[in-house]
Amino acid sequence: MLGTFAGRMLTDAGPSPILVVRGELYDMAHVTPTAAALAERGDFSGAGGKHIGPFDIDSVPLLSPVDLQCVKACGVTFAVSAIERVIEERARGDWSAASAIRERLESRIGGSIRSVVPGSPEAAALKTALIEDGLWSQYLEVAIGPDAEVFTKAPVLASVGADADIGVRSDSHWNNPEPEIALLVDSAGAAIGAMLGNDVNLRDFEGRSALLLGKAKDNNASCALGPLVRIFDESFTIDDVRQGDVRLTITGADGYVLEGESNMREISRDPLDLVRQTLSEHQYPDGFALFLGTLFAPVQDRDEPGRGFTHKPGDVVAIESRRLGRLVNRVVTSKDAAPWTFGIGSLMQNLAGRGLLKGAE
Repeated sequence: MLGTFAGRMLTDAGPSPILVVRGELYDMAHVTPTAAALAERGDFSGAGGKHIGPFDIDSVPLLSPVDLQCVKACGVTFAVSAIERVIEERARGDWSAASAIRERLESRIGGSIRSVVPGSPEAAALKTALIEDGLWSQYLEVAIGPDAEVFTKAPVLASVGADADIGVRSDSHWNNPEPEIALLVDSAGAAIGAMLGNDVNLRDFEGRSALLLGKAKDNNASCALGPLVRIFDESFTIDDVRQGDVRLTITGADGYVLEGESNMREISRDPLDLVRQTLSEHQYPDGFALFLGTLFAPVQDRDEPGRGFTHKPGDVVAIESRRLGRLVNRVVTSKDAAPWTFGIGSLMQNLAGRGLLKGAE
């Protein structure tokens, strides 16, 4: 296993930060009791950690690789995503109206939105033309305007990891996964690694009103990260993120299969610019994870013609990238997912009970 990876695993005593260095697994709990502290320490050699042995991803109970870090997300960073958000808005969350709107918007603005740099004079001129044509949208503002969309995806400790159930609101009838690369950023604002993530999206909720973004994005078990964070080093850099491919396979219990791929070369904003905008006039003393957005917006019909795609309970979502591994989750409703009960207080009590807070860095 090439590269250096950081994450978290569940032990009999509780959650522990881990490192995988050249294929060897180290429990780092007695060096740095949290994943956030491990990221801040900046030493990913495994020194001082408990050597477990060769890493076998199938035998290690992995958790989300972040704990005290905030989970932030950027939206509408790809042209296809921008067009689909405008469709949701104009359809008012009604899937039955999406097909006709999609055809009109793609023919009118598809080429233009793909060719401009956000915040540039050309983007401003396109905005003026679209306003005059009655096609302007708040989503196009964040797609080609100077300011990126940045929102909070999940509370601290609420994200789930590899092989966990992932939740979709039980009252949503038009939704989809969003396979993405997410950066891990330390408190100084340095991107120190990358991982895979699923920024589950409820198209009907957000389409009805952008003010429902919180309900569309932040629900029980609605954020998956993992399986591990690949740390940036000489073998893996931010340029590998910029050039990365993310593949998606959805396999339904009904035999339905959908495949897709996102290419990070098509992103409209540089990943480090998204980090900079996230940090603008805000601090993150424990660091943060940042979803970079997705090119994937499934429009293939799953059931009746014109309905497009939506999840069904039992769907297995597999997100993979050659450099970052494979993140697999099974879809359930947020009501049926395991309730989130292990918060910051529970973590501190656990670490104190294990004697891990004494002299913690």
